[in-house]
Amino acid sequence: MDEGSDDDLVFIEEERQPQGSSVQDPTWRILIADDDHDVHEATEFALSGIEILGRKLELIHAFSGKEAIALLEREQDIAVILLDVVMESDDAGLKAVEAIRQELMLLNIRIILRTGQPGQAPEADTIARYDINDYKTKSELTHARLFTTLTSAIRSYSQLKCLDTSRIGLEKIVSASNQFIAEKGLNAFADGVITQLASLIGIAPEGLVCATDDAGNPEQYRVIAAAGRYRHLIQHRLEEIDNVHIARSLSQVLHNHCSIVGTRDITLFFRKNSEEGFAAYIESVAPIRDVDQHLLEIFCTNIALCAKNIDLVTELRLDALVDRQVNLPNRNALVAELDRRGKQGTPSDVITLIDVDQFAATNDMLGHAYGDALLLAIAQRLRALFDSRVFVARLAGDAFALTGPAQLLEPDGIHRLFAHPFLIDDIDHSVSVCLGIASCAGCTDSQDALNNAYIALRRAKALGIGQSITFSPEIGEAARQRTSLLRDLRQAFELRELSIAYQPQIDLQSGRVIGAEALMRWRRRNGEFVPPEQFIPIAEQSGLIVSIGRWMLPEALRALKRFHQAGLGELHMAINVSNIQLRQPSFLDFINASLAETGVSPEHLELEITESIALESLETMISLLNQLRSRGITIAIDDFGTGYSSLNYLEQLPIDHLKIDRSFVTTLASSERGSRIVRTIALLGNELDLRTVAEGVENQATGDRLRAFGCHAAQGYHYAHPMDEAAFLLWLKEHA
Repeated sequence: MDEGSDDDLVFIEEERQPQGSSVQDPTWRILIADDDHDVHEATEFALSGIEILGRKLELIHAFSGKEAIALLEREQDIAVILLDVVMESDDAGLKAVEAIRQELMLLNIRIILRTGQPGQAPEADTIARYDINDYKTKSELTHARLFTTLTSAIRSYSQLKCLDTSRIGLEKIVSASNQFIAEKGLNAFADGVITQLASLIGIAPEGLVCATDDAGNPEQYRVIAAAGRYRHLIQHRLEEIDNVHIARSLSQVLHNHCSIVGTRDITLFFRKNSEEGFAAYIESVAPIRDVDQHLLEIFCTNIALCAKNIDLVTELRLDALVDRQVNLPNRNALVAELDRRGKQGTPSDVITLIDVDQFAATNDMLGHAYGDALLLAIAQRLRALFDSRVFVARLAGDAFALTGPAQLLEPDGIHRLFAHPFLIDDIDHSVSVCLGIASCAGCTDSQDALNNAYIALRRAKALGIGQSITFSPEIGEAARQRTSLLRDLRQAFELRELSIAYQPQIDLQSGRVIGAEALMRWRRRNGEFVPPEQFIPIAEQSGLIVSIGRWMLPEALRALKRFHQAGLGELHMAINVSNIQLRQPSFLDFINASLAETGVSPEHLELEITESIALESLETMISLLNQLRSRGITIAIDDFGTGYSSLNYLEQLPIDHLKIDRSFVTTLASSERGSRIVRTIALLGNELDLRTVAEGVENQATGDRLRAFGCHAAQGYHYAHPMDEAAFLLWLKEHA
């Protein structure tokens, strides 16, 4: 056989009998329906000893039309009916024909109508209307004439049965091919081969399948599926099969890559590729017909194609359930496991989500290869230190999940797992994690438990590094309130319920108004005021801040243009921008377009950013800020001292102003520590040639102390509350 041919299959005919089989040869079954006993005896005598197309005849007798119909309802494989026209009634035979074709739907059986006299023969239209295949007079009961008539009828019946078998077989082949595509692995595939082969040729599934050994040794085969009395041979080596005939047949097929069709068994070869394949042995209780052999050729071709795809399908299924990077189950597998445990009823189970602290910073500083190695080390430790009662999965990024009995997943115990450093590139790397824990009890489905754990994890991360939070109804209610607030915020933005308030900034030396900060405000339609500290973080976390910012910045610049037109041409406008906005690829184009559209000079725009910008890709941010400053735009660090304060990044970032957070300013009078912090920031600003602006000034004494510390400007309720545009213009005229 040509080794390069993947689909050609050679069938070798062998005349052989499986050990221990004793099967009666099939016969042609003939039904004689006549109310005359003499006709039955005469027909039996005429047909005695006759063989037609290699088979003997089996005669079955009925003595009325009704008896013939009842017999056909319970008997199978009757090839020909010799049917009398006149029995219990003049048209009993014709009524029987109508019932056979239309009620019993026996379309292949051949009907030969017999009449007592030539004058009783049916008309041609009657023969056509009742689907009668032939008619004879009862005088034609001679051996020769009856032999000729039955031979023609049996040959037609056999051909129709072959066509039916082919049609049914092809339908089974298509169905089997579709089924095999969905099978979960080679073992299930092999088990299906036995079942479908047996069904295809109409026998009970008695057989087994051999495949190449897992180690890939072409000389070693094992049974990967078996049915019937051969089931005990599953996982046995080929040489361990206790039936010599079967072992020899399988060995011959596997080595020669050829199928063998015997008298009462078949051994088929299925080629997966040019070098690899598997064999199936099926035992048949009857000789395998030619039509079945043709169907087997088609079956082998189709299933061989399916076999080639089994490995691919297995890989795809693995990708659907396994995280290849760390070789752990993925989120899909976790959900399936939670569903399985939920059905089993394990109320003591919990799900714990693990998030590695500051992993993004590690990736940025040490590279993705280092980060990947760390994730793999974490996965291996988790898998090694928990037994099979705990299901370990990777969710995404640096997040992992554990589910199992609560006593095995105590938060302190999990934190201790990370107390020992991980050895990465011969360097000890210490890791801390945040945990979100939720009970599986009371959850209607796996998604509920997983969502609860996510909520707890977000709360833990908000508290800082190394934190653990267990989900509670109170935490869930707070999360639902945040979700509701986000929904309302989206609606408020779409309905233009958001507005901008302006708070003046005062030069502490001259007392002049030098600018204003644009502040977002939200008042519901019912008049309720929503504090910015509630909705701004939600807008940032959801990404809605990008859309809000694209509306707010041009709006504030248009207001600034009107302030200038009112005779206040030296005012600048300070506008907060979040890190999410800065990360937008089109941010610089957006700023340029807004300035051009409003006609405001870049020198009058100040963008306030937060210290957390240092946790972003620093080089990218420095480049962006330099481009903004090159246009004349001023950059300020907002809420300085409350975030990621570092002299190193402060030296690197291209900024102009430091804004001292109100939390420090409001403690000036009551806390010496607060006073020292403000004085230090003011001195630091002067040393770095940066202007300092203090927020939250509520009285003149605080303003005086800030001026004494060297602070340049201030804003707060002492000077003015945030106001809408009209009120701000009136205030400016009064305080000019």
